[in-house]
Amino acid sequence: MKIAVLGAGLMGKEAVRDLASSKNVKEIGIADINFDHAMAVCRAVGSPKLKAYQLDAGSFKDLVQFLQGYDVGINALFYSFNEQVAKAAIQAGTHSVDLGGHIGHMTDKVLALHEKAKAANITLIPDLGVAPGMINILAGYGAEKLTKPASIKLYVGGIPLRPEPPLEYNHVFSMEGVFDHYTDPSLIIRDGLVREIPSLSEVEKVYFEKFGPLEAFHTSGGTSTLSKSYPNLQTLEYKTIRYPGHCEKFKLLVDLNLTHTDYIVEVRGQQVKPRDVLLKVLEPIVDLKDKDDVVLLRVMVAGEAGGEKGTFEYEMVTYKDRGHQVTAMARATANTISVVAQMIGDGIITEKGVFPPEQIVPGDIYIEEMAKRGVHIVEKRY
Repeated sequence: MKIAVLGAGLMGKEAVRDLASSKNVKEIGIADINFDHAMAVCRAVGSPKLKAYQLDAGSFKDLVQFLQGYDVGINALFYSFNEQVAKAAIQAGTHSVDLGGHIGHMTDKVLALHEKAKAANITLIPDLGVAPGMINILAGYGAEKLTKPASIKLYVGGIPLRPEPPLEYNHVFSMEGVFDHYTDPSLIIRDGLVREIPSLSEVEKVYFEKFGPLEAFHTSGGTSTLSKSYPNLQTLEYKTIRYPGHCEKFKLLVDLNLTHTDYIVEVRGQQVKPRDVLLKVLEPIVDLKDKDDVVLLRVMVAGEAGGEKGTFEYEMVTYKDRGHQVTAMARATANTISVVAQMIGDGIITEKGVFPPEQIVPGDIYIEEMAKRGVHIVEKRY
C-alpha cells in the first residue's frame, strides 16, 4: 500500500518510522509546508520507501492532487486542518485518518461528511490519537463484550517521569491544546443525562503501579464521540491525570482569564491577549527537552453481560523509547494512527463513510498490533 503523511512534526515523523518498518507499506510520502522538515524526517528514518514533498495544506487544490497518489492519508497536522483534509480526501478518493481535535466542534464537522465519504467509496476515521483515539477503541471493545453497557470512565495523562516545580508538568503536545482542554467545559453523562461541567473540577486521587498518589480531574474533549455512540449510558466521564497540586495551580490561571482565546486587555495603548503572553512565559518552563515522559491510561467499561454485572478494564503504562529518543506520548499516539491507517490499507477495515474509532476499529487486532510496537494494553475483567 501507499500512504501519505501530512505534517513532519513529531507525530508525523514517528508515524513514518512505524510505516517504514511495515512490510505491506511499499511507499510513503511525507509532506510539510517546510520542505527541510520533511527532508529531515527522511534522513532520520532512512528508508528507501520514503520521499519528501513540500505542501501547503491551506491549498485545497494542492491537497487533493497530493492525496490522489496514495491509498491512505495520515493527517498529523494541527486539528484546525482536519475538515479541509477530510474534504480533500473525499475529492481525491483517498482513505484518511486524523489525530482529532474537538475544540470548535472540528470532529463533528468531519463526521458530517459521512454520506459524501460513502459516495466516494472511502473510509474516514477522525480522533486517532490517545485521547481521543486509543480510549475510544478500548471503550468500544469493552462495550462490545457487554449486552448493556452502562458506564464508561476514562483516565489519561501524559506526564513527566520526574516532575519539577512550579507546575510538575512538561507538555507532550501543543500547549495551546492544553489551554483549550483546561478552559472549555467538559461534556459528561451523569444519571443518564448529558451535561457540561467546568473543567479542572472534581479532583480525585488515582494510583498506577509505581505511580501514586496522582490526581485526576475533568477536562474538555476527552469523551469525544462516545456520548453519541452510546447515548443510553448512565455514566460517561473523562479525567486527565497529573501530579498532585497541578490542577489547583492551573485553575487559578484559568480563573484569571489568562488562558481564554477571546480575552483581550489594553496595555500602554496596545491590544494584548494574555493567553499569548502566558504561552510565551510557560514555553521554557514546560518544555520537555530531553527528559523522560510517561503515558498512563485506564478505561473502565461497566454494565451487564449475560444477565450479570461486569466490568472490563484496560490499562496502559508507556515510557519513553530512549533508544530512538521517542517520547512516550509519540509512541502511543503515532503508533495508534499508523496501525489504524494500515488496517484500512490492508482491508481489515472495509466500511465506507466517516466513523468514530469506537464504531469501526477492531479492538482485539488493535491491542495485538500495539503490543508488537512495545505499547502494551492489559485487559482485566471483574
